[in-house]
Amino acid sequence: MQTGAKKHLSDAVAAIDIGTNTAHLLVVALPEQRNIFTPFRILHKEKIATKIGEGGISDGYITEEAQTRLLKALLHFKEVLDHYQIPSHKLFTIATSALRNAQNQKEIIEYVKEQTDIDITVISGDKEAEYIYYGVKTALKIGKGNALVMDIGGGSVEFILCNEEKMLWKQSFEIGAQRLLDRFMKYEIMSSEEIKSLNEYLEKTLQPLTEILQNYPPEILIGCSGTFDTIDDINHIKKHEKLSLNAKESAFLVKEFQIIHQEFLQKNHQERLAIPGMTPMRADMIVVASCLLDFVLTKYQIEKVRVSHYALKEGVISKHLAWV
Repeated sequence: MQTGAKKHLSDAVAAIDIGTNTAHLLVVALPEQRNIFTPFRILHKEKIATKIGEGGISDGYITEEAQTRLLKALLHFKEVLDHYQIPSHKLFTIATSALRNAQNQKEIIEYVKEQTDIDITVISGDKEAEYIYYGVKTALKIGKGNALVMDIGGGSVEFILCNEEKMLWKQSFEIGAQRLLDRFMKYEIMSSEEIKSLNEYLEKTLQPLTEILQNYPPEILIGCSGTFDTIDDINHIKKHEKLSLNAKESAFLVKEFQIIHQEFLQKNHQERLAIPGMTPMRADMIVVASCLLDFVLTKYQIEKVRVSHYALKEGVISKHLAWV
């Protein structure tokens, strides 16, 4: 958690991202020039493992236990928002896949509003992909060639084909790590049959991505969010490199990823937990998420991976800077 001194209410804006695994809070200082992609200074950044997809995401339902975890996190975030005197028109709270597909979505939104006075906006997968693009563009220069942005969430995965100038194509797929874990990983170590079944499923499900990349092959993959952050942390530690808390981007080699990927496949839950850099809540989901990344890198013959430490919540801030 990063925090700073109390700010006057006109100086800051905030975003809350209610993901399938994690709730994120981001508070930033308003820059003088407020245009899209304008760099901003982070005042407070925090995430809490709410795991609202656990136990019900595959059935389209948020369990009572998950709702309790979410409410506890949002009540804590409300205290932080009050500290920074963030008014409601400068707070953007969005929810993604788990809540997007939940049968009890309306009841949860109403309950959160009643208990916290926070208004949740459930966004479409298409809008989620758009915000992710804005976040990545704020963090780094994409470069001359085509890039494939990939965000692996717990409920959905977003792909954005883009270059430095514009988005060429975007789509959200409901194949997030929690969904893949529920469907393809019965035990602590995936069997070869489960991996084969997963790859066959991805081959079919990602057909729209395959078709667009045949015409616009990417030179590089830009990954963002939890899976990529965890792999990047593990890789830095393996190489005895210092982790930069304020870095906007990083990178790893495909061959470095392949070594880590094999570790995930061969180790059981406790052994994965012991990997330096592993995030405990990802110790199981990281296996199927890593299989997904391996499929994409292999299928589309991508040899370079960059990691953007800005994604959805940063994109929400970037998109709305000109309006606050």
